[in-house]
Amino acid sequence: MAGFLGSYRHQLDPKGRVSLPAPYRRGREGESFVLIQTQPDALSLYPDEAWGEVQVKLREMSERRPELRNQVLRVTAKAVEVIPDKQGRILISEKMRKIVSLETEVMMVGAINHIEIWDPQRFEEMTKLIDNEFDQLIDGVFA
Repeated sequence: MAGFLGSYRHQLDPKGRVSLPAPYRRGREGESFVLIQTQPDALSLYPDEAWGEVQVKLREMSERRPELRNQVLRVTAKAVEVIPDKQGRILISEKMRKIVSLETEVMMVGAINHIEIWDPQRFEEMTKLIDNEFDQLIDGVFA
């Protein structure tokens, strides 16, 4: 599988459900995802296999650096399993929507091994910032 690519705007329904874009669902029928806040402005949605890799890293970190155990718990306490319904929708709890200011519309962005869920306006503001670091990324990957 090519990973998660592209970006898609979708409406949140009154219950907080949003449809996953068809390319993100393809080949993942019946698969569960883990929804978690890993950054201040966005939620992250990990498919099972990618979440398994994250769990391994979290467990190893807890074992190598016991002083980070509480931080690992802080991260995992916010995680929830979501399973798309027959229409391909997932539920984003009211609590999670408020944390990252999701109201009526979301921007779903492919982040290779997971999907990020943003408020569209915040995402546009963040991606408008083109700077030297962006140029370095482009040169380092595509040159």
